[in-house]
Amino acid sequence: MRNPKIHTPQPLCANRDITLTDSAANHVGKVLRMRPGDPLILFNGEGHSWQAEITCVSKKQVDVKTLEQLSGDSESPLRIELGQCLSRGERMDYAIQKATELGVTDITLLFSERCEVKLSSERQEKRLNHWQQVAISACEQCGRNRVPTIHAPVSLETWIQNRQTDLNFVLHHRTEKQLKGFERPQSVSLLIGPEGGLTATEIEQAQDRGFHPLALGPRIMRTETAPVAAAAVLQYLWGDWN
Repeated sequence: MRNPKIHTPQPLCANRDITLTDSAANHVGKVLRMRPGDPLILFNGEGHSWQAEITCVSKKQVDVKTLEQLSGDSESPLRIELGQCLSRGERMDYAIQKATELGVTDITLLFSERCEVKLSSERQEKRLNHWQQVAISACEQCGRNRVPTIHAPVSLETWIQNRQTDLNFVLHHRTEKQLKGFERPQSVSLLIGPEGGLTATEIEQAQDRGFHPLALGPRIMRTETAPVAAAAVLQYLWGDWN
């Protein structure tokens, strides 16, 4: 029997009756066509999940009852913070979705010199809500209990100045340096440029702030591909893939 994982922003504990949010209720009741008595797993993004059971399905709402807290944690011991320059269309969705699946813990959207995306305050709020939901859906699919935080866009310079991770890398194709000779870190920051790439000045600024230049092979990757490849390599070397 299927046991889908569903996000709810509400506090969770054993033996609690919960009414799902409209979006979750629509997914459970209309998309999955689940019925009273069917099992599901609830999580609120704070690190735990709970086995639950549907108690009521109507046109307006879906009610569930939590049963017991589940054991197990799918979070990597390696903390990966991603600085991703904004890109157009579905490329940003893809980068956030796959970064979430690969265990990235924080994603900050960046404005850079060659970034062509412009966001008004109203549009920015809508896009942030959308991207946070992309991350939530990715957690439901991949089994994570913690939802990455999608931080509001800031300048590239602001982000690199505030890094407190053990290792920082700026990915670009103008270097041949690879992931060799580093001691195992507990946290890593990755800087990914926009569709037009980072400028030489931006790369220099990052390196001046302690970022190591990094190339992942001889081929130039797209802005949405680079974080996926980099996070996968980091998880293999220092995370929970080895």
